[in-house]
Amino acid sequence: MPRLSSDQPFIHPDCNITASSFGEFVEIGAGTRVANSVFGDYSYCDRTCDIANAEIGKFANIASFTRIGATDHPMEKASLHHFLYRSADYWDDAEDDAEWFGHRASRITRIGHDTWIGHAAIIKPEVTVGHGAIIASGAVVTKDVAPYTIVGGVTAELIRGRYSQGVANRMMELAWWDWDNSRLRAALPDFRVLSAEAFLEKYETA
Repeated sequence: MPRLSSDQPFIHPDCNITASSFGEFVEIGAGTRVANSVFGDYSYCDRTCDIANAEIGKFANIASFTRIGATDHPMEKASLHHFLYRSADYWDDAEDDAEWFGHRASRITRIGHDTWIGHAAIIKPEVTVGHGAIIASGAVVTKDVAPYTIVGGVTAELIRGRYSQGVANRMMELAWWDWDNSRLRAALPDFRVLSAEAFLEKYETA
């Protein structure tokens, strides 16, 4: 019997999950926090990730210790500290700043389909990572990443394209990530052995 299921996500121990939803065949690694986020079908994250205010596409591959939607502090105020917005932790007569938390929750990070987020990468709020993109380990991503490109560094910059632009466009047009489970299973041998170009040539007219 397969370890992953279409019925419910496989959530490992010691996770903290709040206000989030998960598609089919999703796996969440041990010790991970997921808040106010959506995971598309077949996406997974490894151990000890911190994912907040994010929309994760299908077939996303998220390595351990990654942080997506890394939250900000109020830099423009007199202080950066928690007491400004987690005020109820400090005083009986003060409430938390609901407006600040609403602002944070509205700053959605979007991760495309068939992406690979490397170990310990950080992706800031309101960044969009395009379909098929790769984020190198340890990268700090502060601006949008084009589909089928590879970025790395602090702050992250373009390294190269994953495919040529023509192949990237054709792959997005094929949109194999929308295939159902049985079609994916039928195509599995070709996913394993064919180059991207050969795969396109076979399935663009299928």
